[in-house]
Amino acid sequence: MANEWIRTAAIRREIELDEWVVMPNHLHGIIVIADNVGAHGVPTSTVFTRPPKSLGSLIAGFKSAVTKRINELRKTPGAPVWQRNYYEHIVRDENELNQIRQYIMDNPAKWETDRYYLPDNVRADRVGTGSTPHDRLQNTRIKRPLRKT
Repeated sequence: MANEWIRTAAIRREIELDEWVVMPNHLHGIIVIADNVGAHGVPTSTVFTRPPKSLGSLIAGFKSAVTKRINELRKTPGAPVWQRNYYEHIVRDENELNQIRQYIMDNPAKWETDRYYLPDNVRADRVGTGSTPHDRLQNTRIKRPLRKT
């Protein structure tokens, strides 16, 4: 998942990645929109479409790429991986941005209090990942933002 998140910024010139972290069951990330892009799809007659370069299009592409890779590793083609939607929030000022960055940086330390936390002694084959949640957390924690150069 981390590789696809980094790749998202590499292939989309209109965004930059700020603070982010991959958790065992979710991702937190700040996307800086450097270009004028839309937040939602636009209805065209009765068909709902996502305009290119929209936030919805970006998230859909990211989820699709991650789903494909996960299902290849699990040998479960077509299996759902994600919840249906995502949470978005417009950051209004530097103070709010810094608070959100801190929340993202602190989130891994709070993993054991998450209602979906699985202790290390839970067999990895039961969660279908090949490693424990703790190991995955340690392997994917990003201490500083990775930015597009």
